[in-house]
Amino acid sequence: MEENHYYRRNLPHWHPSGAAIFLTCRLYGSLPKKVTQQLIETQRLVAREIDFAGRSNGQVAELKLKQHKKLFAKIDAILDKAESGPRWFAVDKIADMVEEVLLGRCAEMYMLWAYVIMVNHLHLLLRPRALVSSQPTDVDGFWPLSTITKRIKGYTAREGNLILERTGQPFWQPESFDHWPRDEGEFFRIVTYIEDNPVKAGLVQCAEEWRWSSAAERKRRGWSEIRSLT
Repeated sequence: MEENHYYRRNLPHWHPSGAAIFLTCRLYGSLPKKVTQQLIETQRLVAREIDFAGRSNGQVAELKLKQHKKLFAKIDAILDKAESGPRWFAVDKIADMVEEVLLGRCAEMYMLWAYVIMVNHLHLLLRPRALVSSQPTDVDGFWPLSTITKRIKGYTAREGNLILERTGQPFWQPESFDHWPRDEGEFFRIVTYIEDNPVKAGLVQCAEEWRWSSAAERKRRGWSEIRSLT
């Protein structure tokens, strides 16, 4: 594991240099704080049990990854129901603005293969692009994921709050979920997971019907194969 790409806040984050990243960002307050804290604390307890189980490093890493995916699945299922918290992406003007940022304003920093904008959260599958020139904040020649998320969230938060006629209020939850696909098979499973999200949530019958998604965007462009949208 490359230490300079791994860090932990409430959740573990590992970003291998130049790897594709499956990223989930949610609106501020989209989940009750009590629910998220309970889920994260359960995750920590399970991780601690795994550490003391006397398994090899490879087995420990695999088990922790499985637990992280389970935690993500539970939170994503709650977000899909959208029974509490803001639903700002249900406002067409805001969803349109976010999509424009992903496909246009911030596109120089990454290759974007899949995305979906749900009513209270956003899924992305992207790969950071190589920097044209070296920057002090980058050690491997690629745009740092932290810079990418900061720019996307920063701009969309300002514009979203303007549309909502709010001033100085949080828009995005600070921490995001992220996971890098280990092989090509997982990469394409993630594309399917992202684009089927509105179908799973009962919002449309097929992925292409959800207006704010890579499935719909490929259809608009007349593409039949999955390729980078930026």
